[in-house]
Amino acid sequence: MSKANILVVDDEPAIRGLVQEILEDEGYAVRLAESAEEARVLLRQHAPDLLLLDIWMPGEDGISLLKDLAGSGSLLYPVVMISGHGTVETAVEATRLGAVDFVEKPLSMGKLLATVEQALASGPSGRAETEPLAMVEPVGKSAVLQALREQAAKVATTNSRVLISGPPGSGCRVFARYIHALSDRAQGPFLEFSGAAVNADIAAEQLFGVEEETARRPGLLELAAGGTLVIDRTSELATAIQDQLVAALEFGWFLRTGGSSRVALEARVLFVVREDIAQAAQAGRLREDLCYHLNAVPLYVPPLREHSEDVPELVTYFVDQLVDREQLPFRRFTVAAQNRLRHHDWPGHVRELGNLVRRLLVMGDGREIDVAEVAEAMAMDQASFDQSSDWTPTRVLDLPLREAREQFERAYLQRQLQRAGGNVAQLARLAGMERTHLYRKLRSLGIDQQKPEDVGE
Repeated sequence: MSKANILVVDDEPAIRGLVQEILEDEGYAVRLAESAEEARVLLRQHAPDLLLLDIWMPGEDGISLLKDLAGSGSLLYPVVMISGHGTVETAVEATRLGAVDFVEKPLSMGKLLATVEQALASGPSGRAETEPLAMVEPVGKSAVLQALREQAAKVATTNSRVLISGPPGSGCRVFARYIHALSDRAQGPFLEFSGAAVNADIAAEQLFGVEEETARRPGLLELAAGGTLVIDRTSELATAIQDQLVAALEFGWFLRTGGSSRVALEARVLFVVREDIAQAAQAGRLREDLCYHLNAVPLYVPPLREHSEDVPELVTYFVDQLVDREQLPFRRFTVAAQNRLRHHDWPGHVRELGNLVRRLLVMGDGREIDVAEVAEAMAMDQASFDQSSDWTPTRVLDLPLREAREQFERAYLQRQLQRAGGNVAQLARLAGMERTHLYRKLRSLGIDQQKPEDVGE
C-alpha cells in the first residue's frame, strides 16, 4: 500500500523518470507532469499529498504556478521546489508563497528521500501537526482551570458546536484540542483554519471546497468529516463566509464553491473568537445569527493574570517540553523567580510566558534561573516594545524627516501590536489602516508580528 501520493512536475524526462523510480521503490504512488499546464490538470483531478515542483520550465515557471496555487487557496499539501540554479531571492519568494523545502540538481537521492519524508510529516507550509509546545490538556490547578476543564469535558461528550473566546495567547486552541481529544471523534481528523487575513474567495474554497466540470476538490469542512474542524478568528471572516457557515449549521449541508451537489456536514465545528463577542457583534464583525447558533455552549478562556497561581505549573510544563523536544539545557526556576513570574501582568498571556521560558533556557547560563535573571529578561521584553525611547522628540527633531517618520512608525506600530496581542486584524483597526497596506508597512519596518500558531493559542 502506498505511503502517499506524490506529483512530480519537471520538464526534463530523465529527471522525472529517475525521481519516479526512486520514490516508487520506497512505496510512494507517483504521478508525473512535464509542465505547469499539465500539473494543473492533474491537480484538479486529485490533490496530492506532496508536490515536487521544478522552478525553471518552458512556458510557466514553477514559482508562478506556486503563486497561483497559494493565491487560490489550493495549497492544502506541502510543496518542495526542485532547482538547478536557484538564487537567494528565488528561495525567499518560494518560501513566502508556502514551499517547505528545496532540493537541488543534480539530485542526491538520499537528500531527496529525506526531504520528501520530512515534508510529508510537516504538512502544508511546513507546519507540523504537533507543535513543540502544543498542550493536549490545559495546564493548571486553579479553580478557574479546573472549572474550564470540567466544562470542556462535558461539552466533549456531545456533538454541540462550541464558541471558544478569550484574548490572543490565552489558550483557546488548547481547549479546542482538549475537546477533540475527549470526544468520540478523537480518532478522526483534527483540522484548523484561521480567518486572519484571508479574503472571501480563498476562505470559501478552503472551507467549502471547489466543484468544477472536470473535478471536485474537497474543503476543510469535508475533509474533517468524522472529526473536528476549528475555525479560528471567526470574527475576522468575511460576512459572506459567515453567512455560508450559518446556513451549513442550520441545514446540516453545504455546497462546494461552483457546485450544486449537497455535501453533508459531518464534521464537528469549534469556533474561536479572539475578542469580546458582544463587541464584535455590535461592531458588525460577527454575525448575530452566528452568535445565536454558537452561544448556547460558550467557553471563555480568561487572561493569565486571572489565574496567575497556575504560572509555576505552566513554567514546569514549558521547561519539560523544551528540554525533551528541543533538547534545550535544563534550568530550574528558583522559588523567588517563580514568584516574580506569578505577579507579572502577562499582557501576552500563556503564549508570552512560554516564549519567555524558551528565551531564558536558550540565552542563560547555569542550572538555576533566579529572580534577577527573570527581571532582566522582562525588562528586555518591555524595552523591545518601548523602542519609542529611540525616537524621543528631542532626538527625532535632529533626524532627517524620512528617518524620523520611520522611527515613529516603528515605535507606534510595535506599541499597537502589543495592545492587539499580535493580532494583525486588530492592529489594523487600532491603527485605522487597510490590512494589505499594513502588512507591507510591517515588512518594510522590519516588524515581525506574532504568529497565531505560537505557544498558548
